[in-house]
Amino acid sequence: MKLKKSELKDFLDEKVDLYNHPKFIESDPIQIPHQFSKKEDIEIAGFLSATIAWGNRKSIINNANKMMELLDHSPFQFITQHKETDLERLEPFVHRTFNGYDFMQFIKSLKHIYKNHGGLETIFSQHAEKDSLQTSIHEFKKVFFEIPHLERTQKHISDPLKNSAAKRINMYLRWMIRDDNNGVDFGIWKSIAPSTLSCPLDVHSGNVARKLDLLKRKQNDGKALAELDKALRKLDAKDPVKYDFALFGLGVFEGF
Repeated sequence: MKLKKSELKDFLDEKVDLYNHPKFIESDPIQIPHQFSKKEDIEIAGFLSATIAWGNRKSIINNANKMMELLDHSPFQFITQHKETDLERLEPFVHRTFNGYDFMQFIKSLKHIYKNHGGLETIFSQHAEKDSLQTSIHEFKKVFFEIPHLERTQKHISDPLKNSAAKRINMYLRWMIRDDNNGVDFGIWKSIAPSTLSCPLDVHSGNVARKLDLLKRKQNDGKALAELDKALRKLDAKDPVKYDFALFGLGVFEGF
């Protein structure tokens, strides 16, 4: 589909208005952190839900709700105050390749982050660059696994510096940083600018981006993400990832 730049922008802006709407929450994993009102609960519930956000959306939402149940619907309290024996109940949990042992490891690493590093926002904002958070994600992964951990769990946090598109963590950062005034994205991390965000690149957004000539590269990897970022920043430098709603909506809801 060949559109002039101004036409493309109008077309995508229209789709953003359509999908960046509270109705979107009902079918999206973002509904899990929306169950909470305390900053730490929102950011932890969001992080855990985003971590398992691959595969069937219904099963992602069901399993993310199960996670919250196992944490007594008080994720921050559970993470900071749990005893070793409290972790045993997490063992049967499974979502695709993310299992109970991974879940336990995530709880321990999150406790370490809140106790010793000032929380999730602090780590990401410390390493934010003026036009990218990909180094931030890399540094976050290092901190997350600086305590004793299971080798297998490392694969559940992507590293953009190893050419990963890091779709789930970029989606999570959109939730926390972007304030859309529509009640979908939270915008509770005020220390990081939305202009630094990257689009969560997956099969749907990648295919639509290629059809619209925003992306040439065939694989959905870190290099493709950099290419897409560049194209979206030309359309809106201050809020480039609002177009995630357009690309995702066109792909999933309109079969574009």
